[in-house]
Amino acid sequence: MSDASQGLRLYNTLTRTKENFVPIDALNVRMYVCGPTVYDFAHIGNARPVIVFDVLFRLLRHLYGQAHVTYVRNITDVDDKINARALRDFGSEISAGKLSLNEAIRRVTEKTADQFHRDVATLGCLEPTIEPRATEFVEPRADGKADMITLIKSLIQRGHAYVAAGEVLFDTASMPDYGQLSKRNLDEQQAGARVAVDAHKKNPGDFVLWKLSSPEEPGWQSPWGRGRPGWHIECSAMSAAYLGEVFDIHGGGLDLIFPHHENEIAQSRCAHGTSVMAKVWMHNGFLQVEGQKMSKSLGNFYSIHELLETETFGGRDWPGEVLRLAMLMTHYREPIDFSVRKLEEAENTLRKWKRAADLAPAAGRLPVEVVSALSDDLATYAAFQVLTQLAGEAAESKEAAAALKASLLFLGFDVASAEVDEDKVAKAIADRLAFIAAKNWAEADRIRDELLAQGVQLKDGKDPATGERITTWEVKR
Repeated sequence: MSDASQGLRLYNTLTRTKENFVPIDALNVRMYVCGPTVYDFAHIGNARPVIVFDVLFRLLRHLYGQAHVTYVRNITDVDDKINARALRDFGSEISAGKLSLNEAIRRVTEKTADQFHRDVATLGCLEPTIEPRATEFVEPRADGKADMITLIKSLIQRGHAYVAAGEVLFDTASMPDYGQLSKRNLDEQQAGARVAVDAHKKNPGDFVLWKLSSPEEPGWQSPWGRGRPGWHIECSAMSAAYLGEVFDIHGGGLDLIFPHHENEIAQSRCAHGTSVMAKVWMHNGFLQVEGQKMSKSLGNFYSIHELLETETFGGRDWPGEVLRLAMLMTHYREPIDFSVRKLEEAENTLRKWKRAADLAPAAGRLPVEVVSALSDDLATYAAFQVLTQLAGEAAESKEAAAALKASLLFLGFDVASAEVDEDKVAKAIADRLAFIAAKNWAEADRIRDELLAQGVQLKDGKDPATGERITTWEVKR
């Protein structure tokens, strides 16, 4: 364990304060982060928690040792939206008896989960230590790990859940301090609830643990009939299966505080009889796009895949590491305005850092200043100030260049000298010359600037023999 670990401070949503982080067991630091619901390709808002907690994972491994950190990020592959997507995409095959609904669901989730893995790898994220799928933890398991049906049974036996109208519901009134994370009390929830809508509930805030499935819906056999789990119980089971009844850090987006994380806490604490579920709760801020809330109706809803592979945002595709840096330029707890301007700023900054890092043949020691900045509740902006300073010193100091290279590698950026795709450069030059011939100077300048951002500098001239305009290029690192 590094001595620097003694200085790690994290903001705890549960207490609304920044606290010294003291793991339950320094030889087994445990973190759980809510992963994607794989009914569709992950959008750019989903990318933020993946990137943020990847940085924390890297920091914890540096401070406590790679072998002593367990990071669990789940895949939610049982969900009503997934069912709907399966019926939409494979309805004719299901009707013809060529495919069962469960098989169709598996096809939907395999495709979207595979795309998610490719996307986040391109964003520079490490794989979590363990990535459980919700469908594998519904029924009691042969290995004895926690499962949803057993947790629900425990909640009923302990007087925290009841069966009504074909559902198993959590009894929020059975937990006196329900609402600690979101700071919502039961009286406030009841005052604003439409009681008549859910008349079978004892309390308006009670939530579903298990619900019955129709013949057209996927389901598992249970003591309460063939059905499927509610959303919240999934994470309670998967976190307990690999991290235990109480663990160190639980993370996710700010939108998950209520009801998801609040209800996870209620289920887990009441099922296990513990005072906490996780010691530290961390949440990243909201994301908007070009100053507006991301929404399909506004036409500003982008998947990670679209940003990486198509020209739907800003008229071009974007390298994964540029998206990564743009996300990290804003402190994780603050709202972020995801914009073309921010991506261009990130791209230019990254290009300068890489050029300076290329002056060192190999990475050096990770600067303590970078670790100290990140140890202050992931203060990435302060860490990036150190990188900019090192970049400014790199021309005169090989040690600074080597430290910069080490810092970039640690933060998940590729510092290998990129191979230039000569065919792509040639096509870009041809397109630019065509725009120049058409006197479309704006597009010609755009192509020149994009190539420069990639380290390719253009030089215009004339062919000595013909007098025609020609363009040559060279790589500038």
